[in-house]
Order: sequence, then C-alpha cells, then structure tokens
Amino acid sequence: MKPSQFTGSKRCLQALLLAGMGLALLSTALQAAPRTPAQDAEVLERLPFRAGDTTARELSVLRAAVAQAPTDPQPAAALAHRYFDLAIAKGDPRYVGYADALVSRFSTSMPPDLLVLRGMVRQYRHDFQAALDDFASALAQDPDLAGAHAWRGAIYLVQADYASAAKECEALQRLQRAVLHGGCAGLTLAYTGHLDAAYKTLQLALAAASDPGHRLWLNTRLGEVAAWQGLPDVAQRHYRQALALDIDDGYLLAAWSDFLLDQGRPAEVVQLLTRWEASDGLLLRLAEAETLLKLPAAAAHVQALDDRFAAARLRGDTTHQAEEARYELRLRQNARQAVTLAAANYRVQKEPRDARILLETAWAAQDRPAARAALDWLHSSGFEGVELRRLARQFATPVAAASSPGAAK
Repeated sequence: MKPSQFTGSKRCLQALLLAGMGLALLSTALQAAPRTPAQDAEVLERLPFRAGDTTARELSVLRAAVAQAPTDPQPAAALAHRYFDLAIAKGDPRYVGYADALVSRFSTSMPPDLLVLRGMVRQYRHDFQAALDDFASALAQDPDLAGAHAWRGAIYLVQADYASAAKECEALQRLQRAVLHGGCAGLTLAYTGHLDAAYKTLQLALAAASDPGHRLWLNTRLGEVAAWQGLPDVAQRHYRQALALDIDDGYLLAAWSDFLLDQGRPAEVVQLLTRWEASDGLLLRLAEAETLLKLPAAAAHVQALDDRFAAARLRGDTTHQAEEARYELRLRQNARQAVTLAAANYRVQKEPRDARILLETAWAAQDRPAARAALDWLHSSGFEGVELRRLARQFATPVAAASSPGAAK
C-alpha cells in the first residue's frame, strides 16, 4: 500500500471522527484474556458478518497476499489497515490486536504507512504521546501524508490543544484536501466556541464529499454540532442521512443512541442496538435504554458490563473510564465511584463528551472540586453546547437548592 492510497481513504476522516469518542469506542469481550497463537495460520475465532457482506472474502484475499510475501510490508499494511477499519466499524478491539501483530513484524525501518498504522493502534490504546511520535516520524519521511496530519489533529483535539490542532488543519488545507480540512477546521471551531461557524464549515465539506464513508462521517459530526446548538430536528436529519448509507459504524450508532436517550426515546435505542451487544460501548447504551423501559433483559446486560469492567480493571486497562463512569452513575447509581472514574478520564481526554460525564458525576456526588477542571475548560474554550452550559449553571447555585443526586442527564 502506497502512502497516497492510505491518505485517500476513509481512514483520514476516521481520525477526526474518533476524536469525538475519545478516539476509540469501548471494546468488546473485555473479559477474554489475550493469547498469542502458536502459528500464523491458527484460527482463533470466526467473527460474524452480515448476510451479503464481502468482508470475509476480502480478508481472505489480503491474508493470502501476506502469506505469499511475509517479509513485504505492503501487503501486511493493507491487511492491517483493513483490520483497523473493522475494529472501528464493529467496535471490536480484536481486530486492533490483529493489526498490531502484523505491524510488529516490521518494528525496524518502518515505512510511513506502517508508522501511521502503529500510531493508530497506540492512540486506540490511549498511548497518545507514542502515537504522536509515530506520526511525526512518518511525516519526517513524507511531509504530505494527510493521514498523519489528520490523526495528529484528532489527538490534539482530545487533549484540548487547539492551537496544535489548527496547525494540522492548515497542513490539510495546504495539501488541498478539502474534505479533510473542512472536517478538521469544523471540529476545531466547534470546540472553541464557534458552533455556527463549525456547522457551516462542516456543511461545505459535506457538499464537497462524494465518498459514502466521508458523507457518513460528516453527517454524524453535523448531527452532533446541531445537538450541541440545541437544534434536535436538524440533528436528527443529519443522523438519519448517515444511517441511510447503511454502513456499519460504531461511532454513528453510539452518537445516534446518545441523541435518542437525551430526547427521551429509549425504545428506539433498544430496536437499534439489539444485535450490537458485542460492543461494550453500544451494550452500555442498550442497557441504559432497557433500564429506563424496565425491560427484563436489562439485568443480564448490566451484569455483563459489570463483568467486562471488572476484567479490564484486573488487566490494568484504563482506556474505558468515561464509559465506566457513565455505567456507575446511570446503571449502578454509585455517584462517588462514577466521579472518581470521570475525573481520572478527564486527565487524559478533554472533549465535550468527557466534560459532560465529569459534570454529571460531580453534580450527582455533590463534589464541586471535581467539576473544576471541566468548568475551567468551558470557560477557556468558550464551548457553546447547550447541555454542558446547563450543567455548568447548576454549579453556580447552592448545593442545598440542587436536585437530587443523579438527576443530571
């Protein structure tokens, strides 16, 4: 795979899309212990695909190419990138493990596309500095590698380093990548107190986008921006346009589910996510909806989440703290544990989603000091999201006049 092939793919926009979900959706099957196969040909598990899905055939072809040229980085990169695409689409981190195993074969003298891929794997695991180092090394070899600029921009957005993110947007503009630049600039504007300008910028990028994957991404982000603006009808239109493309995308399903839950429409979440229990992030939203509806399936799904979070803690895995904080708050009503997790998460990730769960849990636990980091970010960034502004206003009132813990939604 040549760098030009990589930079022209959907993966460049994946970087900016995943910025809105802490860069990686919560994974699947957390309770399963990792195991290294005895040989490359060993089949660990046959993963399900939808009827008519050509993914299995495509993977078979790519694996055969790797088997025929095991020391050639190009077929390995092609297969590893496809694995990463599937991890994002299906919320399944096993594919990231498969990609990592392929990249590890070429740990010295990596070409730019493999450096970018290793950076993608590292950011998925929240090793952001190592990821940034890989992207910098790739750009040292090829300064025009749009994918590396997009991923760096995504990490800087997660870290609330908006000046650095803007520089990556400028690089994408210099490379005449109109859609990528529009996505990068739109998100930077959104996070820094310019939602109207962000919406217009993303709309312009959508008008220039012909690839279905790009249109899905841009409609998803437009839906989020419209929801932050307090325009639910506009947000719903964009989400439905993204869904109409009929492309599996875990981020879209999570964002749409969150919107439906905020709108008091849990029954639609249950209908949407019944076949997505393997993804922990989507299972969390399904369990929330089932709990609100008092459905019998809720108890089993809450227990499954409990088991998966417990297994992650045993492994020292802290990449899922925002989701676990939400689980503790909304499904276990454990505000004290929830705010501890949300505060730890916010030290690593500082996006609107992270600020929201921190404010929600701090309010529920009546822990005003814990909320300070998110309140400071709202002040310094100028972020205009109506729900976050509403949550922030609660902290301007005396605690004694507040509603009951856990009431923030």
